Amino acid sequence: MSAERKTIDLNGDMGESFGVYRLGADEQLVRVVTSANIACGFHAGDPQTMRATVRLCAENGTAVGAHPGLPDLAGFGRRNLAVTPQEVYDMVLYQAGALLGFARAEGVRMTHVKPHGALYNMAAVQRALAEAVAEAVYRLDPELVLYGLAGSELIAAAGRIGLRAAREVFADRSYEADGTLAPRSMPGAVLHESAEAEAQVIRMVKEGIVRCRTGEEIQLGADTVCIHGDGPEAVEMAVRIRKRLENEGIEVRPAGNVRSG
Repeated sequence: MSAERKTIDLNGDMGESFGVYRLGADEQLVRVVTSANIACGFHAGDPQTMRATVRLCAENGTAVGAHPGLPDLAGFGRRNLAVTPQEVYDMVLYQAGALLGFARAEGVRMTHVKPHGALYNMAAVQRALAEAVAEAVYRLDPELVLYGLAGSELIAAAGRIGLRAAREVFADRSYEADGTLAPRSMPGAVLHESAEAEAQVIRMVKEGIVRCRTGEEIQLGADTVCIHGDGPEAVEMAVRIRKRLENEGIEVRPAGNVRSG
């Protein structure tokens, strides 16, 4: 059995509004999570929202990270696109570099990069795309932390080039037996009940085990827990999970202390 963890990061996706469209409950979620993944304009977000969200994080002591996605506003970056490793490298560098600029202008250190949606899922299983993401992050700033699905190609790619990586698990998603996330189109892929998500998180963090959608139990490491910010139950779920973690004696803090390799 894996040793019980004493610290964990809680991350949430933010800055997904653009133009006249408003998404998420950033003002509430930022007070609960320890790290924010800020959309960079391809799947959501815009320059004004990026700046405002960086400032919001700074005011609340929340770690700032880039959340680059595929160029697919209509599909919210959740549809697979036929992209080459070079294209992935370029789009990650472009988006993360833009957020890094906003962070520096606001006097804030950007701590991490987490790919979004389809880009995240594709890079989790395709080595060439994972290496493109990791290389873009490393060349932008080798001190950044790459967030990736626990046990995925993203984590392995970061290790090969000496980039720090945070193994990510999900509060509100069900898992397949191979450790990947169940597709959102599948019934039961998204957990909407806070109690169910809370129980899943506690077991993943304390025991390193998750029960899959099909009933199997698999092992996985966890440095950070994702709570999606675009659902109506996101804030309630985040508050409940953080309170339970702290009641269990687990310190909730940003994942900047993870090691490379």
